Amino acid sequence: MSTFCDRILKSGGEKLSETEVEQSLDRIVQLFSFLTDKDMFAEIYRNQLAKRLLNQRSASDDAEKAMIAKLKVQCGTQFTSKMEGMLNDLAVGSEQKSEFDARMEQQTETKLSFGVQVLTVGHWPSYKAPEVALPPQMQKCMEVFKEWHDAKHQKRRLTWVHSLGNATVRATFGKKSYDLQVTTLQAIVLNSFNDGKTYGFNELKELLNLEDITLKPLLHSLSCGKHKIITKSPASNKINSTDSFCGNPKFSSNMRKIRIPVANVDSSHNKSRVEEDRSVAIEAAIVRIMKARKTLSHQQLVAEVLSQLSFFKPQPRVIKKRIEALIDREYLERSAENSQQYNYLA
Repeated sequence: MSTFCDRILKSGGEKLSETEVEQSLDRIVQLFSFLTDKDMFAEIYRNQLAKRLLNQRSASDDAEKAMIAKLKVQCGTQFTSKMEGMLNDLAVGSEQKSEFDARMEQQTETKLSFGVQVLTVGHWPSYKAPEVALPPQMQKCMEVFKEWHDAKHQKRRLTWVHSLGNATVRATFGKKSYDLQVTTLQAIVLNSFNDGKTYGFNELKELLNLEDITLKPLLHSLSCGKHKIITKSPASNKINSTDSFCGNPKFSSNMRKIRIPVANVDSSHNKSRVEEDRSVAIEAAIVRIMKARKTLSHQQLVAEVLSQLSFFKPQPRVIKKRIEALIDREYLERSAENSQQYNYLA
């Protein structure tokens, strides 16, 4: 269901008119009301929404807001607060961009066009943040932004997530120039080959300070895909630690703008995160109920917990496990007279 939403709301997805989009979203929300695992839908939807927003692939801001509003009516503010926070981050970011652009022009003598999107950690999915070795020009731009940002927001701490960035790289092969639309990490890899050197896989890994799991998909996209910007030896469709790489002087294409996709190693949702959130929600419901009722039998407590949880319906054994965890942490105790009865400990 969430993937169907993604196809409707993503640019380049389903070709629908505004009325058809609205009707499709209404039908999805009607179907959504029958789901028992609404929290799992929310996790997947939030990940796909984040990709649409950060990759600028959202077909319409109004349609995104309309879908979130429909989910809010169905499930309440708590369900959609993070999604609304994501849209708000982008709105605030666009206001700050022009102010920072003016600062960049004053302070740096660089040919780079540099922009930063500041995200609030609590609103967005968690992402890997590799500590990549950056080219000096990029490092300088980041330092200027950090100085500007710290002066405006003294209590905020910046963490750079280069795996989400994108770049346009001007590449010249012979007499022809191309604009390569790549991720920030792909751009950093390409920059390594500016001097015409040949690097072994392990040399690149050490030079860029990247792990195998991050570097292999980057090199695969640049040397094994449709557009072979760099050549690898020996030629094959798999990246091995014994391979060597260099720029491809014979590269040629009929297109001037070339988008080079890279395989995504992140899953559509984090199941362990959903399970963790569910455990917290179950425990909060148990404590809330027991604080009001003081004493309850096991069956009564399980029934009341199930009636309070609207986004998912856990198995009774899962609730029992959370009750035992709260007993261990001395929120509850078993009754001395009846082992099937619990008392609340203030």
